[in-house]
Amino acid sequence: MKNPFGDQQIPGPLGSHLNLKERMYKKVKAAKVDEQILAIMLKAYEDALYEENVALSRPERNRLFSQIIKMIMEDVLKKPNPPSAEIG
Repeated sequence: MKNPFGDQQIPGPLGSHLNLKERMYKKVKAAKVDEQILAIMLKAYEDALYEENVALSRPERNRLFSQIIKMIMEDVLKKPNPPSAEIG
């Protein structure tokens, strides 16, 4: 059913929960959280490579970084109690 109010939020209790995921996504995305997370992971990755004293070509570095990001994000998604559940 199309929202008769257009792109506005639906008034009342239903409107407060309808499309909550999309509204939250837009707000978190606007805060550039993805860029912040990527910068943190890149710094940790570069520090680890430096500590390991490993020489890799740029394609090898990028490929390994992509693999590491995937592994980390999979680990984060497996956590039973994400940090946001502990807020408050």
